[in-house]
Amino acid sequence: MDKKAIQTVRMMRYFIDATVQIIEEEGIENVTIRKVSDLAGYNSATIYNYFHELSHLIFYSSLKMLKKYTSALPAYMEKGSNPLERFLLMWECFCQYSFAEPHIYHAIFSSNVGGGSKELMDEYYDQFPDDLDDLPADLKPMFLEFDMTTRERIAMEECVQAGYIKEENAEHVQEMIKLIWQGMLTLVLNRRYDYSGEKATEITMKYIKEILENANSFSFDFALDQRNS
Repeated sequence: MDKKAIQTVRMMRYFIDATVQIIEEEGIENVTIRKVSDLAGYNSATIYNYFHELSHLIFYSSLKMLKKYTSALPAYMEKGSNPLERFLLMWECFCQYSFAEPHIYHAIFSSNVGGGSKELMDEYYDQFPDDLDDLPADLKPMFLEFDMTTRERIAMEECVQAGYIKEENAEHVQEMIKLIWQGMLTLVLNRRYDYSGEKATEITMKYIKEILENANSFSFDFALDQRNS
């Protein structure tokens, strides 16, 4: 990495760290360019040399906060003795962290960041590859995918190969699981239900387990729409 690239990464980190601090202390909805620039010690115009708009800075900062989950996941999955158990543990860990910080996971997987979300994620991990250092090699491809359907299919592949989920049902099963998680995340985010992160995880995992236990019994006579997740 040349000196200019090193300087770019250093400056981006200043602004990302300042944004993370504001999110943790005041909430993601209270992040402003002025607050970030004041905390980082630069004028507001400087931020736009590194981020096209505020939503991009928030997206990057949310990815940085995702590291708590990526660091915890390997040890969490080690408790599983077969592909199905590991897949369930992966989802349980994801639910725990996402329902504890719903605004962060909504910013990454559901919010509108002005297009190019995949490109933003690719750029972030190109600039800050150490954020994935705690992940074993077999999990990194999943985290480098922005599309949630693709991420889940990578995670589910072992279960398909081991016969826990029929190949022809895999796409539908992963869609059902994704929709259940997104629905619960929205309810927690909007405080429609007074669930703690633990309670939301418990309920969501009951449905996911039920789906997986019956994964080979389903008979789907329709194709899923081809769309971005």
